[in-house]
Amino acid sequence: MMPMPARIPAGYCTRVLVQLLLCIMEVRDSQVLAAMSHPLRRRLLDMLKLDGPATASVLAEKTGQAVGNVSHHLKVLSGAGLVVEAPELARDRRERWWRRPSGTLSWATSDFAGDPVAEVAETVSLDRQMTLSRGWLSEMETAPQEWRDAWFSSDAWMRLTPAELAELNDRVSALFAEFGAKAAADPATEREPVFVFGRGFRAQP
Repeated sequence: MMPMPARIPAGYCTRVLVQLLLCIMEVRDSQVLAAMSHPLRRRLLDMLKLDGPATASVLAEKTGQAVGNVSHHLKVLSGAGLVVEAPELARDRRERWWRRPSGTLSWATSDFAGDPVAEVAETVSLDRQMTLSRGWLSEMETAPQEWRDAWFSSDAWMRLTPAELAELNDRVSALFAEFGAKAAADPATEREPVFVFGRGFRAQP
């Protein structure tokens, strides 16, 4: 029998749960991070994750972009290993389908110390979050009542140590994983896309 570790690191079990549920793809290559740090490419990644495989034509129609422009960005994502071709879906040799590899993308600024691409990536991510938030606010009045009742916005000030903030991140990520897995576990229930995000950092009022 293998001996048990004397002490399990804080947040270890939660981190393992998230990895098991989402198969996290950790990004440590600057070129890969740069490839995903573009507003349209970020949107294409989101669409392929949420809606499944698609052709450049389908993605162009959804985004309002030219097919050639979408094809270019898909090739950039493919070169970074962020999307792969799905030839089994093609009806002929000219048709090209693309899909996301299994898993959720994850990266840490600490892995890119001194690399300006990390700041660009954070800016793109924050802009995406704000754009989607404003989009919901603009359409909220015409949304079905049940969605107006269910949506939420929450923030809080706390006094925490770095370790406690990291633990909070692990626990929130575990909740994201738990609810994100519901659609796969119960595909018969009708669900709609929902965007949820969280941030926690040292600050002053």
